[in-house]
Order: sequence, then C-alpha cells, then structure tokens
Amino acid sequence: MLRNAPKFYEVAKRIIEITEDCILVAHNAQFDHRILCTEFRRLGYEYERKSLCTVELSKDLIPGQASYSLGKLVRSLGIPVTDRHRASGDALATVKLFKMLLDKDTTKSIIQNSIRLNPKRQIEPRHLDIIDALPAITGVYYIHKENGDIIYIGKSKNIKKRINQHFTGTNHKSKKIQAQVTTVTYEATGSELVALLKESEEIKKVKPIHNRALRRSIFTHALYSFKDENNYINLKIDVADGRKKPITTFSNRQSGKSFITKAVEDYNLCQKLTGLYKTKTSCFNFEIKSCEGACVQKEAPEVYNKRVEALIEKNSYTNKNMIIIDRGRDIDERSAILIENGVFKGIGFFNLNYQITNLKVLESIITPMQNNRDTQHIIQSYLRKNKHLKILSID
Repeated sequence: MLRNAPKFYEVAKRIIEITEDCILVAHNAQFDHRILCTEFRRLGYEYERKSLCTVELSKDLIPGQASYSLGKLVRSLGIPVTDRHRASGDALATVKLFKMLLDKDTTKSIIQNSIRLNPKRQIEPRHLDIIDALPAITGVYYIHKENGDIIYIGKSKNIKKRINQHFTGTNHKSKKIQAQVTTVTYEATGSELVALLKESEEIKKVKPIHNRALRRSIFTHALYSFKDENNYINLKIDVADGRKKPITTFSNRQSGKSFITKAVEDYNLCQKLTGLYKTKTSCFNFEIKSCEGACVQKEAPEVYNKRVEALIEKNSYTNKNMIIIDRGRDIDERSAILIENGVFKGIGFFNLNYQITNLKVLESIITPMQNNRDTQHIIQSYLRKNKHLKILSID
C-alpha cells in the first residue's frame, strides 16, 4: 500500500485546503497534529490548526471505561468498525465516537468553544447563507451570537424551514434573534421524541436569553385517581399539582378532556366516575345501555376497577423498566430512551446490527438526562400520539 502511495509533498496543498477554517478531531490528537506539523516543517511551511482530542473528551464525558484505545472503546460502546487500523476505518470510527461525545456534551461546551476557537466563522453572513447550509431534518438547533454563546435553542422536524421562520418573523423575539445571530449549529436526532427531550433539558441547563418562556413547565393539567366511598376507582382531570403524583399530564384542560372521552369509549368506563358527567344518579351512557352501571353500583367495583387499572397501566410508566425504540439519525440506526423503575434515565443511539439487550452496554451508550415532570409529560404525550412505537421491557 505504501509503495504506490503519494509522497507527502504531493498531497500537502490538498491537506491545507481541506483543513482551512477547520478544527482537527482525532483520537490522541496531540500525536496526529505533531506528525502533520513535522511533515509541513520539512517543507518549510508552518502548519497551524486547532484540534480536539476524542481520548480526552471520552475520559471526561464517558468515565469508567476499561480502555480508551480507539478499538476497545468503540467496541464497548457498540460502535461498528470496518477496516480497523486502516485510515478510512479508523477515521469513520472516530467520527461516530465524536458524534456520541457531542450527544453526551449536554452543556454544549464543545460546540461553543469551537466557535470561539474559529474566529473566521464569525464574519457576519447573510441570513440566506445560514439557511442554505442547514438540512431539512429532525433535530435540535442552536442559534449563536458572535462570541459563540447560545441565545436560542429549538427543535423541529424540519430545521431549515424553522430557521427560515425565525429569520422572516416580525415579532419582537424574532427581530432580536435576527439582529444577534452569527451562526446556527444543529444536532440531528431522527426521532422527534429525542429532539423534544434534548430541547427541554438543554434549555434548562444553558438558559438561553430568548428561551425564557420555555423554561416553565410545559403542561397545565393532569390525570389523577382516587377511590370513592363505594370502592370504585374514580378518574379526574385537574390542574397539575406538584404535591400529587399524576397518572399522566396534558398541555391544557381540553387535551385532558379529549383523552378521558376516548378512554371512556376504549375501556368502557363510566362517565360519572371519570368526571365527564356530573350527576347524583346514573350517567347518560347507562341510560342508553352503554355503561355497565358502576355509577349506580350495579357493576361490582372489582370488575369495573380492572378496566380502570388497565388504562392506568397503559398510560403510566411508574415502576416500569423499558426501552423506547424510535428512529435514528441514519437508516441503519435507532434511538433508545431508557426508563428504569419508572425513572427516565437518558437517551442514546445504536446501530441496527448491534443488540442492546445487555443493560450494561446500553447504559454506556446512554447520555444521562434529568428526570422531571416535563420529561415525563413529553414521553407520555409522545407515547399517546405514537401508539406503534417499539417498546422493549427489560429485567
């Protein structure tokens, strides 16, 4: 292979061109950068580029690994490698590892520091130039000002279209963003659920100046249950109360009411015991013979309660251990949302050829994220709307 390879001086000009205004990313970057500088020095040229080391980043963002050599690290993280120890194989493995590190860098320090390191990227471009460089994909986008600081975080199923809306908007916030924007970076997620979770988490962590409204809770109402004096489980849509544990949550009261109306039909529940029909006697459905009569104690509570419990089980992941499988960023990739004992743990991506039944391997590819009322609302709402998602139960 080396016998017929070009000499360094034959490719030197091309290396300068393709690395112009770039930051070099390498596994053990100090070594690779030193070799490049040495070879250029022999040609009488001072080669200077900023670099990022995936060894150092991995030790910081994925601690506790047995080895940080490229081969062993990517194998333990379930990153497929072809053509190992050849330039293309190692480079592709490093790209996939770097993508995972960007996922795990929830504070976005890598990308913000990169923009600061590359002042040439900070020349004010026209808004059209920014839009042209963006893809029409699902993901999270970050709007930066001149020093790299993030001023707005959003998610969209079409990033290019959404940024175009920001740049053509006429409201006060849009005009502020238009005046301050220098760069827009983005992170592909493939899955809308992953985008929603990342957006929520990163707004809370980074606190961009133009995201103030989105830092508040994203739901107002919740579904609660209680047993009445006759031992029937009653359901109630009420204003969300942080002191109570809800079954599921809703963006507004109407959304909750629509959910209960459909639940009455799907699970053959009583309108009175779900709060839809206020009466001291029987509900309307009993009169038209489509309610079994729990409202007038005609149906035994243990029989009626089984159907209510089925609804609660379906719409609450309390105490459940499961992985929600959704779309990935590429055709051969899937996203994984991990829930352990009813607690949202985080998200990750895996190759379709890689089995993720091993919880230890799964935990190493998962980016840990905060479990809070907003994440529970996002996940439960998404599961309600996307009933055909693949869900794996884990022991």
